[in-house]
Amino acid sequence: MCQELQCSSDKQLEKGLVYEAIIKATKKGMVEFVTAIWSACPELVWAEEEFTGRNPFMCAVLYRQYEIFRLLYCFSLKDSILAATDDEGNNILHMAAMTEPYLFHITSYLKLHEVKSIVSPSLIEAENDDGFTPQDLFVENHKGLVDQAKNWINETTSSCTVPAILIVITMFAAAITVRGGNNQNTSLPMFLKDKVFMLFMLSNALFLVSATTSLLVFHTITSRNLEEDLLISLPQKMIIGLSSLIFSIAPMMVNFCTSLSIILDGNLWVVIPIICLVTVSVILFAWKQVHLLLAMVASTYRPRIFDRNVKPWM
Repeated sequence: MCQELQCSSDKQLEKGLVYEAIIKATKKGMVEFVTAIWSACPELVWAEEEFTGRNPFMCAVLYRQYEIFRLLYCFSLKDSILAATDDEGNNILHMAAMTEPYLFHITSYLKLHEVKSIVSPSLIEAENDDGFTPQDLFVENHKGLVDQAKNWINETTSSCTVPAILIVITMFAAAITVRGGNNQNTSLPMFLKDKVFMLFMLSNALFLVSATTSLLVFHTITSRNLEEDLLISLPQKMIIGLSSLIFSIAPMMVNFCTSLSIILDGNLWVVIPIICLVTVSVILFAWKQVHLLLAMVASTYRPRIFDRNVKPWM
């Protein structure tokens, strides 16, 4: 089939629905098929969709088929491909701005900036036939999602700030309350030489540092943020705050266990059930926050769409 394509004329390709097949394959993300066709006949990269005039790479961006869009770096004429426009004057950046508005705003914004980083500066401010630049079109297609994304971050921050405040207050009170009292002669803690007591104080210090860091980071996240803050600044703050909050759970549990062992010395039949019950609730809270943290890290520090080290082979 690939050999026959090399010997076919434009009319034969069009009559054989080869152009249509490439566009459909691109929309469905059939990377192997598209790669094989382009390897045999690189000229088919200029195939256009009927009625819209969009080339395969424009369709790949519009339908979020970024595996196919990565093939752009295989072409030595990638600058000419990026400069192409459809029948309505839309360029490749307009396609990125047209991605479905139900997608999470931060992800859509990241893809727009990724595509923007490889195109000519003149395309960034280029207007289509309706007078919209790519940024204008993005804002138009994603009305309300900026506010929704900010509201989501603020609500998540608030939900994490409340437990952080309660934990800091509780642990601070526990830190200044000496277990077992003080020696009347030396004024030093009674359990100062006890290893369990030292572990209690060390876990308390670690917990206060991590929980306080989380609280301060969440406090810096406000609703007065530019749209560009959603790209890096706010996700990074959320990641630091969530990481600190999750990290504080481990020393908190150590602190709780050592405190119980000091107070209820020798009564393991009481200590162990209490620790197990508290651990269950703490694990459920941590599990929820870990999922959120992983999602934020994946969204913020995701692999780039393009491999810029690829050598052109078409």
